[in-house]
Amino acid sequence: MALINTYNGRLLLSETTVGAGAQVLLLAFLGTAIGLGPAGWLTGLAFGLATWAVLNRALLRTRTRTFGPANRVTLGRAILVGAVTALVADSFESSPPVSLFVGLTAVALILDGVDGKVARRTNTSTALGARFDMEVDAFLILVLSVYVSMSMGPWVLLIGLMRYVFVAAAKVAPWLNGSLPHSMARKTVAAVQGVFLLVAASGLLPYAAGFGLVALALGSLLWSFGRDIAWLFRHREGRNVPTAPAAVNETVSVAVMAPAERRTAELVSS
Repeated sequence: MALINTYNGRLLLSETTVGAGAQVLLLAFLGTAIGLGPAGWLTGLAFGLATWAVLNRALLRTRTRTFGPANRVTLGRAILVGAVTALVADSFESSPPVSLFVGLTAVALILDGVDGKVARRTNTSTALGARFDMEVDAFLILVLSVYVSMSMGPWVLLIGLMRYVFVAAAKVAPWLNGSLPHSMARKTVAAVQGVFLLVAASGLLPYAAGFGLVALALGSLLWSFGRDIAWLFRHREGRNVPTAPAAVNETVSVAVMAPAERRTAELVSS
């Protein structure tokens, strides 16, 4: 906890506190604009508190010196995801305005392509920032899966849960933590998950078309995971492993999380 006694430590924690305050203000706006119910308020506040606590712990344990512009973008996305989470929780009692739900989610998805570029251009890429980005992505996909599953069935939850199942499986089979080579196909599959779920959630398409779109998203995700798991199994410890540089598992970067980054860029170490 020595870092908290320094100017940098106080500054870092003040930034996360501002983020938590912004989360509360956004929830208050939603409460005023649409009459956010108790479930939405409690879920949104729980998300904001959890984000604040976990991020603070990670900053202190990694002794990060500056928060950085890219992490500010990711924190902004996390605030939007908190609002979307509150709307989804509230939707079990009353449906949120579609335009508001789609707008918040769309901005969060668009900003997903911004924080990485900012980190590279400002030379502020960090393992913590990469993990923070991935956790926000994964949770947004999970929340969208929950929302879409209410109209299309519980099978949609597989899209959002797949990342967490993969992490749990890696506890039993450590070879799943191996590094994967770059794959444009994997990156493409990752990019479509949030977009397809949002289009289905928006109601812009007929039910059958939306159902087919989400089924396509799930099918492509299963294919991508299956291919990567097979590759990791073939190149598990004790076998010849290619010397190509490890690449981020792009499928995971939106809906799951790269095995190599999960191993080396943990937000909170045990």
